[in-house]
Amino acid sequence: MSIVPTNLDSLHQQEETFRTKALELLEADKKLRLHLQVVESAMNLADLHRQFETEDEDLKVTQILGMRIFNALGASLKLALSGYSQNSAIIMRDILETVFLLDLFRGDRAQIETWRFADRITRMKEFSPAKIRKKLDKRDGFTTKKRGEVYDLFSELAAHPNMKSSWMMRPQKNGDAVIGPFIEKEILTAVLSEMGKLAVQVGEMIDSFLPISWEGAKYARVEFHRVKTEWLQTFYTD
Repeated sequence: MSIVPTNLDSLHQQEETFRTKALELLEADKKLRLHLQVVESAMNLADLHRQFETEDEDLKVTQILGMRIFNALGASLKLALSGYSQNSAIIMRDILETVFLLDLFRGDRAQIETWRFADRITRMKEFSPAKIRKKLDKRDGFTTKKRGEVYDLFSELAAHPNMKSSWMMRPQKNGDAVIGPFIEKEILTAVLSEMGKLAVQVGEMIDSFLPISWEGAKYARVEFHRVKTEWLQTFYTD
């Protein structure tokens, strides 16, 4: 006799059924599989990064953040393939925030030590998600606030309860919202596409903190570059 209540066990079986359906969609669509490949490649870099032995406390911070992203990508992917697209996107917002923080550290490594020792007031003043986006936009000379637009999209469609967030609970665009998991190719494609975009950024950030001379990461770096190039050529070449 299972210790799991009947309804929860039934829900799990439904999730596994939807995962099988999602994998069938992936099997039939090379472009969808490419998103998974770049996710795996980025996660491999994060796993290698945490294995690099160092006494540099600043580098250890980037290792911890890479581990956080690894876990988040794994959880987000599991949810997406099990039919929980909205919940998958909620986790992707967390990944986006962490990527932006790593990007800030990549451009100014002195910021890592400041962040490490910051109290709550300093952290909110200098390293809030909005503040980090402003610093990055200023650094890169961006005036269109694209980073903020992407962050707001994840917030409205997934993270914050509002009427727009119900869109991701509808298998059909003009249909009713449903309770529980479901797989619909258009929504699954949208979620995996955003995950692929994030994974490309994740890999680039992690790669920037890996010591160039470390032979242990050589193959994974080459493989990420190969998959990233294929991904970019597939989705960003006219």
